[in-house]
Amino acid sequence: ALWCLMMSVTPTRGCLLDLPWEDILVPHILCHLPLQQLLSLQRVSKSFQSLIQLYLANMRCFDSSQIGPAIPRAAFVNLLKDNEVLQQLALQNCSDWLTDRELLPVIGQNHHLHRIQLKGCAQLSRHALVAISLSCPNLRQLSLAHCEWVDSLSLRSLADHCKALEAVDLTACRQLKDEAICYLVQKCSRLKSLSLAVNANVGDVAVEETAKCCPELEHLDLTGCLRVKNDSIRVLAEYCPKLRSLKVKHCHNVAESSLSILRSRGVELDVEPPLQRALVLLQDVVGFAPFINLQI
Repeated sequence: ALWCLMMSVTPTRGCLLDLPWEDILVPHILCHLPLQQLLSLQRVSKSFQSLIQLYLANMRCFDSSQIGPAIPRAAFVNLLKDNEVLQQLALQNCSDWLTDRELLPVIGQNHHLHRIQLKGCAQLSRHALVAISLSCPNLRQLSLAHCEWVDSLSLRSLADHCKALEAVDLTACRQLKDEAICYLVQKCSRLKSLSLAVNANVGDVAVEETAKCCPELEHLDLTGCLRVKNDSIRVLAEYCPKLRSLKVKHCHNVAESSLSILRSRGVELDVEPPLQRALVLLQDVVGFAPFINLQI
């Protein structure tokens, strides 16, 4: 079916390449094909190669998962060398090959990026985050999960230049402490989603400042933040009326006494109430669910 699409539009109207490239083929046809298949088309003919290069230069979204994590460095650079209109860039788990040398030119020539995904890109450096902050003033969503190279100075640069941020994932960015998080939320008060999970250096100070500075906050992930306690959860409940979900699993100093306030408001929590948790444990032990009226 794909081959028929490429070789002809109808039996009587000629070749697919006869259609207007920029008005029809690129925005209305090629955008529906998987990127990996589009790249294979370049081998069909020189005309198809030119068409795909035009498509790549006008591509708004690039997701490495459509090709696979093991993209050759040279191939990645060649794919985006002419593109200056990217809006979304997803390069998650490209730690085997992605370094500043490959990423910085792409960031530097694309000033319309509003969503960047760099989860698990371990070979980058703080210079990558500084480049993002300087080149992407319209950035809305940024994932830096498991990027341990993120430090307080580069995060300050992000906060100073990308104040329209709405979602930031800093999971396992272990260099960050309360002071860096406080600076971020003070500058980026539009945040709706924030992950500080798996960071032993984050505590009540950062959570309370987040609550007070980000009234639009809807999702907060504090999984494994061992220094977070009940007091900051109560502040969160007081200052964030739009909160929809909170993750506090493995936060051993957070008890039901503070969570119950959020639970009564219908906030989705990743820990069960004490009674329900006990019943689940009992079921696991005895092998059946005890008949207990939970409405009593």
